[in-house]
Amino acid sequence: MANKQHNSGRLLHLLLTFAAVLLCIAILAPQWLVMQGSRSMSPINFFGTHRDSERSRNMAQQPALDALQSQIGQCVNTNGLGLKAKAKGPCRIVLEYPEGTNSTWYNQQFKIFEPLEYEFDVCETLLLWEQYRNVTTILTREYLDARPDGWSDYAALRIAQLGTKKCYNVSLCEELLELVLPPRPPFRPLQFATCAVVGNSGDLLKTWFGEDIDSHDVVIRDNEAPVNKKFAEHVGLKRNFRLIARGVARNMLKVAKGSADEVLIIKSLIHKDLNEMIKELPNPVYLFQGVVFRRGAKGTGVKSLELALSMCDSVDMYGFTVDPGYTEWTRYFSTPRKGHNPLQGRAYYQLLECLGFIRIHSPMRESKKQNWSVVPDKAMIYTAVDAARKLKREPNEHPEIVGPFNACKIWATASEKEGPLSGSLKMSEERKRSNYSKWEKLKITDLRPEAQARYNALQGVRLYKIDGNKLEDLLCIKPSGKQEM
Repeated sequence: MANKQHNSGRLLHLLLTFAAVLLCIAILAPQWLVMQGSRSMSPINFFGTHRDSERSRNMAQQPALDALQSQIGQCVNTNGLGLKAKAKGPCRIVLEYPEGTNSTWYNQQFKIFEPLEYEFDVCETLLLWEQYRNVTTILTREYLDARPDGWSDYAALRIAQLGTKKCYNVSLCEELLELVLPPRPPFRPLQFATCAVVGNSGDLLKTWFGEDIDSHDVVIRDNEAPVNKKFAEHVGLKRNFRLIARGVARNMLKVAKGSADEVLIIKSLIHKDLNEMIKELPNPVYLFQGVVFRRGAKGTGVKSLELALSMCDSVDMYGFTVDPGYTEWTRYFSTPRKGHNPLQGRAYYQLLECLGFIRIHSPMRESKKQNWSVVPDKAMIYTAVDAARKLKREPNEHPEIVGPFNACKIWATASEKEGPLSGSLKMSEERKRSNYSKWEKLKITDLRPEAQARYNALQGVRLYKIDGNKLEDLLCIKPSGKQEM
């Protein structure tokens, strides 16, 4: 009898509790539904808030990106020499070649012939190359010091014939790198106003770009391309920077002959034989801050553009085989040799031009007047950059950080001491007396006003890319104490 009364009591208690819950729902549900009504969502769709927030964020950025896409399309269709552009959403664009385009180029990487259309992510391309306007593309001591695996892992990747995958002996690795390792960046964003990037295409012999190339503040050349009176009317005589691959670096003494001031930048590895050559050279020699780049173009040419955009306000590109109708690679100074993916490269360079990063010069472009008015102006680009950043960033991922620092993955502080200049006691007397270190001693106050303004806008922070494929993968080094002068 007692058990039956106890069970009845429990049942009554449960019924009263259930009734209370129903009463609360009846009172609160209408208010909750009114609050949520503006979102037109079901009361049980608890994940709709995030989806609606993301949808609202996308819609807010749509006008700026749509305007950019429209301008890119007009630019490609006007200046692309047959290329046509089709937008596929706010960030996707397809560049198509006309029927009859030579598509017999064989892509060794994917074992297929090159297609006649290429799809690109406009937002990522825009943000990536805008990053290069602020980053350092020269390997420095401060980068190796600040990167968590800088000396142990990364330094070993830049030294050939080390015999180990890690720098277990840091002193040895320092000795192998010291000739090409400045303490801080020797070149700054916007340091130069106008830069010409000169490739090696045989198309240069069809033009007379020499004077135009030499009129730039800085000329960047690739590999072993000769600069002499024989080719002067086609490629000019000015020599400021030269980006060289490992194989070409073996002939560095010959390549550098004729200009003790030309800056040589090795884009691959350093090794003992190269160091022995560098000891004899008066030229400044550095290592390219090598990051993986698997975007829309390959080869030394795209690396030269990375270098140029990291220190030049305006970049003109010459000597790249970008005109339609070619069937083989050519070089202006030697017999043809095998190249890589020309159709993809040409489409990608055209996209970069129509994003305002470069201007392409070629025989066919010079024969018809270029219409630069169809290139998006800086105001449109800046608006689109801001929209692309907001679109690509997750809503809960540091929303308070904007501008160039929102991609900083690692922060570090620069050492107060300046550290040694790149060099060695074992250098030749000629190199010791040369001005190889002039760039490393250059002060911020020696730069042109635009470069000083960019330095101040970045608050003295120096940016390096850790991985070329990730937008949010920068190593950012801020100065300790007062800003560098």
